Amino acid sequence: MKIVILDSYTVNPGDLSWDALKKIGDLTIYERSDNHNPQEIIERIGDAEIVLTNKTSVKRDIIEATANLKLICVMATGYNVVDLEAAKEKGIIVCNVPTYSTQMVAQHALSLLLELTSHVGKHSEGVHAGKWSKATDFCYWDYPVIELAGKTAGIIGFGRIGQRMAALLQALGMNILTVSGHSGKSSDIKYEAVSLAELYRRSDVISLHCPLTEDNKKMINAESISLMKDGAFLINTARGALIDEEALAAALKSGKLAGAGLDVLSKEQPPFDNPLFGLDNCLITPHIAWSAQTCRARIIEITLENIKAYLHNEPINVVSK
Repeated sequence: MKIVILDSYTVNPGDLSWDALKKIGDLTIYERSDNHNPQEIIERIGDAEIVLTNKTSVKRDIIEATANLKLICVMATGYNVVDLEAAKEKGIIVCNVPTYSTQMVAQHALSLLLELTSHVGKHSEGVHAGKWSKATDFCYWDYPVIELAGKTAGIIGFGRIGQRMAALLQALGMNILTVSGHSGKSSDIKYEAVSLAELYRRSDVISLHCPLTEDNKKMINAESISLMKDGAFLINTARGALIDEEALAAALKSGKLAGAGLDVLSKEQPPFDNPLFGLDNCLITPHIAWSAQTCRARIIEITLENIKAYLHNEPINVVSK
């Protein structure tokens, strides 16, 4: 049985092992594949029965050109890189990895917020540059340090990651709001479910943890920002297209919003002229909230479980079959 990994590098740049997969079948590994060259992808898949992909697209033209493909394993939670309808038409099972980075994504979201409110990195840079040594007083601060206790956080998307973020913020003494009708259940978190508009109006911090759909694309826009508190903070570790970046840039420049912490952008890799680049009150990390070695090891472990379950005719984590 032939197994092909189309883009191994992001999940495993060399600090993990593919040995368990090699024991299952004849494994071919490509570090990267060109999404702009479907013929290359078709040739790499060849007559493989199982294909693993992280961000390499397996679209209709590729699926229709394969002769022996039976299982596509997406080494991520999001599976929009695969044409599910085309896969279903050919009887190809598509599996994903639904839960592997809950703790880490919430941790990263919190780290963005803490840097925006405590400015640890900025002040450390200043100290290393000699500013403390030259200070007139025993301390100094270039940015306002903000206490989060007693403030209100609005969590949009109350699944596993949203609930974990809520728990972390609650531990800091924050009050938690979620959106009515879209909230998960948690006996460990005290929260109030409100309308989306009320969440915008009442939140000092808004953190996005929802999947991207056609209905919520650019949900953070000029209109929704106008409802927000002056000086509110926005955190996004979900999907970049949830935000109208031009509108966010305008709000950050005007001071309507005090700051934003983003791990995702609408286009990845982003063009050099992204309107958020260069704004001092906008932290941007390169979609790395999921990337801890422990998280990537789980991706490989769960993908291996997906393959074993398929081989036993009991597929799991199926998004299309």
